[in-house]
Amino acid sequence: MNMVDIYDAQARLKNTVHHTALERSLTFSRMVGGDLYLKCENLQKTGSFKVRGAYNKIAKIADRGVKTVVASSAGNHAQGVAYAANEKGMRSIIVMPASTPIAKVSATENYGAQVVLHGDVYDDAYAHALELVKEHDALFIHPFDDEDVIAGQGTVALELTSDMPDLDAILVPAGGGGLLAGIAYAVKHINPKIKVIGVQAERADAIVQSFKTGKPVESDKIFTIADGIAVKKPGEKTLQLIQKYVDDMMTVSDDEIAATIIQLMERAKQIVEPAGATSLALALSGRLNLIDKKAACVLSGGNIDVGFIHKIIEKGLVSRGRQMKFSVVLADKPGSLEEFARIMGANGANIVSVQYDRMSAELQLNETILHVACEVSGFEHGRRVIGALEKTGYNITFNNDKYCAL
Repeated sequence: MNMVDIYDAQARLKNTVHHTALERSLTFSRMVGGDLYLKCENLQKTGSFKVRGAYNKIAKIADRGVKTVVASSAGNHAQGVAYAANEKGMRSIIVMPASTPIAKVSATENYGAQVVLHGDVYDDAYAHALELVKEHDALFIHPFDDEDVIAGQGTVALELTSDMPDLDAILVPAGGGGLLAGIAYAVKHINPKIKVIGVQAERADAIVQSFKTGKPVESDKIFTIADGIAVKKPGEKTLQLIQKYVDDMMTVSDDEIAATIIQLMERAKQIVEPAGATSLALALSGRLNLIDKKAACVLSGGNIDVGFIHKIIEKGLVSRGRQMKFSVVLADKPGSLEEFARIMGANGANIVSVQYDRMSAELQLNETILHVACEVSGFEHGRRVIGALEKTGYNITFNNDKYCAL
């Protein structure tokens, strides 16, 4: 692959994909002490950057007489391939794990694909997809480890360096590494001074481990809310480019990702999926010095399952100290809950839920445990509420690790 391939990809994608916005966020800039920009690939066609690589690959092979393409994916790659194939008048067969949410299956079908549900995990779907390639004399479209796909993803860098030539750093989410490899390769050939930093979820960090050790590392287990970058094994082609052109690899926690999704909703009015929020999560973590720097965070996708949003929001509220969970022992008699609620209300805490537990062996006959979830404005407010309860004689047991540490 060379720069000509990326510029050719840009020409193929012209008038097909969006040149997505690069928006400066005043709020996030203040938080990091520099100028922070958001590259909004969450607003791309099909809802993610994946359509760039898929379309570039399919547009190239369309001239070779290929009639059918096959892909395996549980998310954004599926929709990118389906859209691109439909645009080029080709048949697409997408194999997805049987556990894939109905909304994602429907979205892929709406772009014209034939969806085949197979297996419990991605690896099962991938193996079956390779069987279908032979059965239908089709071509397999790899989600990341393909030079044409990587070149398509690299067009993001062409837009970034065109819109903001004096960037100091670009933060990029990484799963299999196609987006990171494409951006890093292009950026280092256009302006080597720009730092390119890859971001992974801390419990799905195969590329980080590979980058640090200098050799390919495959994760035994992965567990993260950022399903879009939950990849056990990085691509061979992508890893070679990442080792050569990426400046650093870092991780963020699921709590940081969830909190960032909420901040994007509240502050930037952006809906971003967990994988797409990792870049901003790193910027806001304080582990990267962005003071007086111009940095761009690639928000790689916005295809978050509606049914999953409430879980993300709750996790984000807890991690930011805005939702507090604890247990307290009350006298099991009339008026006890009313007095407890009065103290909570007087200190500005909004009780979200309460649950009685009278079965614990540690309780006296006239006692009950109350499990409470409440909303506060942040950790400082939460401490004041707890202080008021303890001053009145209540003994608090936390169910929130972050409050336990305070």
